[in-house]
Amino acid sequence: MRADIEVGDRQYSIDFSKGVDISIPLKFNGEQPNTYGVDRAVSKPYQDGQFFGDTRKGGPCNFETYSFTPHCNGTHTECIGHITNERIDILSSLRDEMIPSTLISITPKTTDEKYIPSLNSEDLVITKEDLESQLRGVNVHFLRGLIIRTLPNSESKKSRDYMNLSTPFFSIDAMHYIVSLGVQHLLVDTPSVDRLLDEGNLSAHNIFWQTEHKEFNAKTKNKTITEMIFAPASLEDCSCILNLQIPPFVSDAAPSRPIIYKINGL
Repeated sequence: MRADIEVGDRQYSIDFSKGVDISIPLKFNGEQPNTYGVDRAVSKPYQDGQFFGDTRKGGPCNFETYSFTPHCNGTHTECIGHITNERIDILSSLRDEMIPSTLISITPKTTDEKYIPSLNSEDLVITKEDLESQLRGVNVHFLRGLIIRTLPNSESKKSRDYMNLSTPFFSIDAMHYIVSLGVQHLLVDTPSVDRLLDEGNLSAHNIFWQTEHKEFNAKTKNKTITEMIFAPASLEDCSCILNLQIPPFVSDAAPSRPIIYKINGL
């Protein structure tokens, strides 16, 4: 299905039959990424005294109970309620449906840019310097969403135990720069925009949502962060339209399915 859309003062053509899913499918009981060593996502047939929910074992239908931690078991989208005392949910926060966005690729590196707490010598960081380089000349109308793919881009991102690795994150300067661009929806292929063990500061999260002391900021309620995406190597850096799909969870985060639609001629 093709459609013409207006972004800024221009019209663009989109083929909505050619979306690229950049989520990591959640394989219950199978291979899956993991952060902080939480329990793996599992599914179990429901059973009681008279019913067993598995057709392979004589049940009348498949009827399962699922257990998972959205923040740690795969692609998820979170709202400001992830860090505030006030319980804000992703369902009421995510209002955008078709989001003009830009996909870029960055190689994290050691840097002199700042972070709280101080950087370790082995930390690999997404820097302001590299963001500026990759976004130079990008149409500002396509920065409502920013999708960042880190390099190298191994398929192992779909099943890594991130506690066994040095995982990239954003410098303070980089996140301030993202905020200055007016980005409303930030998507990354790392398990967190912050260092996984950061003494509880969540510096980059707080900068993005412009929160202090875990206090709710109404001006940033509709901003989202999506973590643990996977943008395949076959998908080139581009301007695009992002459809960010979530289930109707009344929670600070939910598993999500971001789909990218490339713009014809760009």
